[in-house]
Amino acid sequence: MQSIVDAELITTLPKLRASRGEREKSMSGHLAKQKKEQGFTLVELIVVLVILGLLAAVVAPKVYDKLAASKAQICRIQIKELEGALQMFAFDIGRYPTTSEGLDALIHNPGNLEAWQKPYLTKDVPKDPWGKPYVYRCPGQHGDYDLLSFGPDGLEGTDDDVASWK
Repeated sequence: MQSIVDAELITTLPKLRASRGEREKSMSGHLAKQKKEQGFTLVELIVVLVILGLLAAVVAPKVYDKLAASKAQICRIQIKELEGALQMFAFDIGRYPTTSEGLDALIHNPGNLEAWQKPYLTKDVPKDPWGKPYVYRCPGQHGDYDLLSFGPDGLEGTDDDVASWK
């Protein structure tokens, strides 16, 4: 019986040794694969950063242009709203607010005007989209009154001014 066990052991021992070697190769291949998959190389990270930088360089100016155009559009809308309030004021009072009364006359009675009935704006007089007050002049150089924003540069007479007569 001992000889049968010895014979089986002799025949299975090389198979065990072979399978042990295969297991070691398999495990070392698995470890190498796992080690390779642990992270990105420096070159890969630099390539990704360069691509992101190029995208930002292309997209950012277009986004900025859209933002600037939308601020000018908001300014035109606010000027139209103020013009409507000025029209209602002129209808009730019989004249537009003077330059010294300013746009504040649309919110508060500028004096003892009996015909002044209500605030002509639901909120305070808005600032232009660039955070500066609107310029109001009455009498105006371009009509009964001039209502304008000096735009992003804050300088009068430049191309970026937004005005009621334009």
